[in-house]
Amino acid sequence: WPWFLLLALASPVMVSLRMDFSVLLEPLGFVKVLEWVLAIFAFATCGGFQGETALLVSCKGVVNKTITAAFAYPFRLNTVVFSAPDPKGCGGTWTDVYLTGNFSSSAQFFVSLAALVFFYCITALVIYIGCNHVYQQNKKFQLTDLAISALIAFLWLVSTFVWAKALADIKVSTGASIIPGIESCKAPGTTCHFLSVTSMGVLNVSVVFGLLNMILWAGNVWLVYKETSLHNQWNRISESP
Repeated sequence: WPWFLLLALASPVMVSLRMDFSVLLEPLGFVKVLEWVLAIFAFATCGGFQGETALLVSCKGVVNKTITAAFAYPFRLNTVVFSAPDPKGCGGTWTDVYLTGNFSSSAQFFVSLAALVFFYCITALVIYIGCNHVYQQNKKFQLTDLAISALIAFLWLVSTFVWAKALADIKVSTGASIIPGIESCKAPGTTCHFLSVTSMGVLNVSVVFGLLNMILWAGNVWLVYKETSLHNQWNRISESP
């Protein structure tokens, strides 16, 4: 969508392509490179996560058996089941135990935005480097870039806070608080103890990258705004007697 729109505007002027890599040293180009890199980190830290939570179970014929439930992006925890303590299911008292919660919409929103921003930054950099002379003279380019940058900054704000809330819920759904909700652990002669869960530090980092992306794109809005005629018109109005 956004990168396709910008590319569609650029297609008529590609014949006047002039490669100018010095644009990367200017604020607008340098910030776009940073946005491209941070989008990669946001995508990788969230989309590449894999973990598991483990319980220690004792029941009929089983003593201190470790059972695990492996989970990963996109965090459809309600489809994740703990391995049975033994083939006989603790003498028939053990039924399949699933984690609770489906957080795929929040996680996929965050990761999809990172992927879209990644491709948009590539498109924007191609235009900045190859058609900067046209970009500086064409109001449509500047206003389109301003609108898309503002939209992306807003989407980073929304997706980051939605993902942060989902991450907090994921920690609850995979932590020690799951024990009271497991009916099989309440059977006579059965005891369950929480053992461990994979560290989610990398997911915490993904939230940080989301916040950094939001701040960077907000700054990008200001940089693009300064390039537009809107900024020049405001300056003329403010300077007029």
